[in-house]
Amino acid sequence: MKKTALYDKHVSLGAKIVPFAGFEMPVQYSGVTEEHFAVREKAGLFDVSHMGQFFIEGPGSKDLLQFVTTNNVDALENGKAQYSCLPNENGGIVDDLIVYKMEDDKYFVVVNASNIDKDWNHISKYNTFGAKMTNASDDMSLLAVQGPKATEILQKLTETNLSEIPYYNFTVGSVAGVNNVIISNTGYTGSGGFEIYFSNENAVQLWDAIMNAGEAEGIIPAGLAARDTLRLEKGFCLYGNDIDDTTSPIEAGLGWITKFDKDFVSKDTFAKQKEEGITRKLVGFELQDKGVPRHDYPVVDAEGNVIGKVTSGTQSPMKKIGLGLAYVDKPHFKLDSEIFIQVRNKNIPAKVVKTPFV
Repeated sequence: MKKTALYDKHVSLGAKIVPFAGFEMPVQYSGVTEEHFAVREKAGLFDVSHMGQFFIEGPGSKDLLQFVTTNNVDALENGKAQYSCLPNENGGIVDDLIVYKMEDDKYFVVVNASNIDKDWNHISKYNTFGAKMTNASDDMSLLAVQGPKATEILQKLTETNLSEIPYYNFTVGSVAGVNNVIISNTGYTGSGGFEIYFSNENAVQLWDAIMNAGEAEGIIPAGLAARDTLRLEKGFCLYGNDIDDTTSPIEAGLGWITKFDKDFVSKDTFAKQKEEGITRKLVGFELQDKGVPRHDYPVVDAEGNVIGKVTSGTQSPMKKIGLGLAYVDKPHFKLDSEIFIQVRNKNIPAKVVKTPFV
């Protein structure tokens, strides 16, 4: 198992460590609910250094990314980031990712930890454009400072005016005396904040600086479990659960990152789905009775026929009800449809709702 540069820090803080995507990662510190509410109301600090980072540069870099991702890289200006996905040849998703445009002919790509090698091989396979590719995953750390107080906390440590960095924009600056930090207004919690990328050697220094700077605002360390409940309340997809090699971005509600004004892998498949419609769709649902939905629980109709399955589910800390995401067959995926989630052989009524839940 790999360890991030902050592994010893997590152990010293009493974190519960679990194996995740080939890494030993902190799943929780003080408890999922406490960490969840800290991020919603104040601030939380996540070590997400297990994520993968590639640099793709040179004259062919844009053409390569245009072909292997679904979103339109042409729309990116320097200092802007874009949520996108890598489609496979069968109309599924290799991974979802964020593409950052550092400068002309230089891009920074952030991928999921479990897919680093898979994504690298997939992009490399299509690199007939002569782009220079560098896998920086083992050399970089990533901290996510999330929550309504995150900007205020991080601002104490940098001369960069964070209020001038809009959502899904970034800059490179100095934080707590560390230079060449990518400061990005992104995150996976839906509560605002920043993600910062830097060299492993500066990980402990930056972690300590952020925790000290945020003490008065009530910042606490947060683990992967709270990250999951936070993203689910906002209806964000998790690769391996809600999207994978067998799900299309159209089925997953990611049509908004699938742009047909360019050529890309599986374009024709997705265009056909958009035109003819889909037979199943990823929807948000809320239980109408007590119960906690979990990954792979069957979704059934009023007669008990299986019409789908839960991909992500939890007891929402904010709403205090069971909710989740599920692929549901047509026509049951329409808003307000009544469906049932099989929880321990009991069919619990649920309703198809709009996301975000919170």
